[in-house]
Amino acid sequence: MRTVNVSQITQNIKEMCIEANHYLAPDMDSALKNAANTEKSPLGKQILNQLQDNLRIAGDDMIPICQDTGMAVIFMEIGQDVHFEGGSLEDAINEGVRQGYRDGFLRKSVVKDPLIRENTRDNTPAVIHYEMTTGDNVTITAAPKGFGSENMSRVFMLKPADGIEGVKNAILTAVKDAGPNACPPMVVGVGIGGTFEKCALMAKKALTRPVDQHSDIPYVKEMEEELLARINRTGIGPGGLGGTTTALAVNINTYPTHIAGLPVAVNICCHVNRHAVRTI
Repeated sequence: MRTVNVSQITQNIKEMCIEANHYLAPDMDSALKNAANTEKSPLGKQILNQLQDNLRIAGDDMIPICQDTGMAVIFMEIGQDVHFEGGSLEDAINEGVRQGYRDGFLRKSVVKDPLIRENTRDNTPAVIHYEMTTGDNVTITAAPKGFGSENMSRVFMLKPADGIEGVKNAILTAVKDAGPNACPPMVVGVGIGGTFEKCALMAKKALTRPVDQHSDIPYVKEMEEELLARINRTGIGPGGLGGTTTALAVNINTYPTHIAGLPVAVNICCHVNRHAVRTI
């Protein structure tokens, strides 16, 4: 049994919220640089180069890479041999978000009630997902999610008879409907299977997978590659102003499902696709 004081969780999440909002993850940085080199539209190439300038300025001047610094989504993978001490784990996570958004001078975008709309003034509470794993490590993924792209999310409750082509059409429909609103070039997270809520969670988690890594399931890998090519042929392009780079990746997660269902969720993220991962 390994004991972890929750103060470590607070400190790491504080730092990760600041890091994710100021610096692009290495996989995204590489993907954007490659897109700027391969984009065939002059206007699209210009936009991609401007995005690179924005990212460089953000890093050099320590200002957020986007004015929408997102709602904090935290994935906690907790080894079953870990014991937490020093207080409530959930309180510690939210305290990390609170300190990160306060000390990082990040925009506070969370309202206490979805209808009354009073701002909480510290960007809490976070949306927290827990997963128990083997071992004695704690892996934290902080993924601040802006709502320009979040509002483009879709869930399709397909019939099993719709099959793989129905799934592909659903994903393409979501991307085309999103158009420029998701701040392309985008990353497309997809969850297939499970239940209504499970497929949505898988789609969200898929966005945190490095964009240069495919599914280890052969047919899913093929579908990721095919859909990326088809999305980039839509012509939406960088900034929605036309071009050959509409998406940087399509990441698909799957899960067993019921004989009567075929749930599909699509969660799109903008060109920064913020995420930071640490294991303690």
